[in-house]
Amino acid sequence: MSILGNRVARSEDPRFITGTATFGDDVEAQGALHATFVRSILPHARITGIDTSAVSEIPGARAFTAADIALDPLPVAMPGLEEQMPRPVIASDVARFAGEIVAVVLTEDRLHGADAAERVVVDVEELPVVADAQAALTGDALLFPDVGTNVCARFPHESPDDGLLDGCDVVVTTTFTSQRLASCPMECRVAVAEWGEDGRLTQWATTQTPHATRDALAGGLGIDASQIRVRVPDVGGGFGPKGGAAPEDILVAWLAREVGRPVRWTETRTENMLALGHGRAQHQELTLGGDRDGTLKAYRMKIVQDSGAYPEVGAVLPMLTKMCASGPYAIPAIEVDAVSVVTNTTPLTAYRGAGRPEATQAIERAIDLFALEAGLDPADVRRRNLIPADAFPYATASGARYDCGDYEKALDLLLESAAYADLRAEQRRRRERGDARQMGIGLCVYIEITNGFAEPEWGSVEITADGGAAVRTGLGPTGQGHQTALAMLVADRLGLPFEAVTVSHGDTDLVPRGTGTYGSRSLQAGGAAISGAAIKVADKGKELAANELEASPADIRLDTDRGVFHVAGVPGRTVSWAELASALGADDRLGELAVEEDFKPASPTWPFGAHLAVVEVDTETGKVKLVRIVCVDDCGTILNPLLVDGQRHGGIAQGVAQALMEEFAYDELGNPQTDNFVTYAPISAAELPMFELVSMETPTPVNPLGAKGIGESATIGSTSAAHNAVIDALVPLGVRDVDMPTTAQRVWLAIQAARSSGNGAGTGGG
Repeated sequence: MSILGNRVARSEDPRFITGTATFGDDVEAQGALHATFVRSILPHARITGIDTSAVSEIPGARAFTAADIALDPLPVAMPGLEEQMPRPVIASDVARFAGEIVAVVLTEDRLHGADAAERVVVDVEELPVVADAQAALTGDALLFPDVGTNVCARFPHESPDDGLLDGCDVVVTTTFTSQRLASCPMECRVAVAEWGEDGRLTQWATTQTPHATRDALAGGLGIDASQIRVRVPDVGGGFGPKGGAAPEDILVAWLAREVGRPVRWTETRTENMLALGHGRAQHQELTLGGDRDGTLKAYRMKIVQDSGAYPEVGAVLPMLTKMCASGPYAIPAIEVDAVSVVTNTTPLTAYRGAGRPEATQAIERAIDLFALEAGLDPADVRRRNLIPADAFPYATASGARYDCGDYEKALDLLLESAAYADLRAEQRRRRERGDARQMGIGLCVYIEITNGFAEPEWGSVEITADGGAAVRTGLGPTGQGHQTALAMLVADRLGLPFEAVTVSHGDTDLVPRGTGTYGSRSLQAGGAAISGAAIKVADKGKELAANELEASPADIRLDTDRGVFHVAGVPGRTVSWAELASALGADDRLGELAVEEDFKPASPTWPFGAHLAVVEVDTETGKVKLVRIVCVDDCGTILNPLLVDGQRHGGIAQGVAQALMEEFAYDELGNPQTDNFVTYAPISAAELPMFELVSMETPTPVNPLGAKGIGESATIGSTSAAHNAVIDALVPLGVRDVDMPTTAQRVWLAIQAARSSGNGAGTGGG
């Protein structure tokens, strides 16, 4: 019986639960100095001088500024971005956001680091600030005056049509903001650098992408990648921003080389909030048109992407928003025009979903407004426009090509599981009674792209001397359960006990290449590579076992239930993996049972699903309570339902958090207002109900496993469902929109505004 498809407990968890895991701060480096970064407290300032003389008051402390550190700026992250806006590793003349590094101190212990940093005096001249993306378009305050604009990228529609909405009986227009978010990983970043006597750098990094981090360090330090070994300990969460090498990583390595001693840095939570890349921060103007029967005909989307102070990965995310603009709907005409701008804020990067949640939030909000204007049930409008199951592979008007799906089945399964008709009936009763606490029901049907650039992954499987299997992978897990998933695949393919399979990752000396973990790509790329390698090991095992069994290789069978080889029709005479390994080892031939595999899919995959949220809104105080969330998430073939549900749980929590609670805010002068967990208020279990998860599997033809990604899906679906639910509760009061997050204050103000304008219909509405 196969282990696949079963709820296998995570083999990683014992070390996490018992405290024996090795996280970044647990890495030992004998005699290491501690780095503390001095960061700009102003969002935009010319640095006129830095006095570090007082640092010497602390024994053993040393300070470094840009004048001491000869490092080139980081290259612009992606093609198509303004190359004249590079990010310096350490600010030399201008600091462009609050939190940018302007100096660094080294101390013998971490506690003295803060004292030393406070002794650094930075003289500055304040410069004009622009903290809002739309304001950045005016060019009144420029971050890079020599460039003459704050625009760092454009993604125009190829042939805009002024008559796009002609012939539409119903047209709705709105603006929407997917607010700026901090990723809030449980573990902040850590870097530990040590140069060996051979001149090689070993750097411990809390990264999602070991090899990309190695290569970025090589580029930043001006050395060959072969001179660097990146080692990744257990990592307490990534969510996107922990990819590659940040300025802090490069500086820690440079400092270690400069002083001839190991150097380590552990990020504080406030540093993490200020300096680790943020997510979302996208402003949209939306127009959706169609017929009164609910048929959608045309959709226009204009995007302004806040890229923060420097154009990094976040600046190109409108490309994914544009690609995913159609969602699961067969909208025949779509125009998307996008522009990215720099502002005096923390740079934007990939964050759970990275451009796809923004697309879903836009179309799902527009559909609810369309349904309201047309007097139709929002579920009916969605069903009418879903791409049919027999239309795949399907090319959308927004430039995507979906592999497979059954969107109508997902929606129907959701509505049935949630008892949608009963919910609407209860909602009507509350409205008729005029209850102070009104019910809102929000829907979302979504698609998302995983392994969006169809990138390859490397893996290897080899039989060990005791007859077990050793797996190596280029992935960079940050808590997803890769060790369990990959061991399950190998155990299934080779007929080995799950416990007999070990998994190694995160060491660029032991793993020759790898793309890493992001974009929900791990199982479909890394898992497919490991599965392919294991199958080839099994085939080699048959050939080698044939010698032991004195039979033709064509007649050898691998009995995966027993983990033994036998001749077809003669199951009693067997050779186990352990016996085969022993025989090969005696002849120094065990290496013949080792296979490396690179897997590159032909295309991305497109998971999908449908979510429903139920909220109660206290119309007297504006307080919102999420009381139910029902989720159908289809990620293709499911390897381990326990791992899938874990990813869904985390995704739902983060998606709901954006809808209801979280926002990284700046004032109009670019000063951060939410740089700790008191002011940012990340969501907790106290704000969440039990999640109602409904399973659905539509295998993809893109990879041999039939697997799609699941890491980001639930975030994409839950945000729009929860947001739409809040507004749905307020519709009888005349409220048509509330910006995310829908805090009590925002909801209460929206209610008061509707009443003042005469749009409201009383406490409970009609």
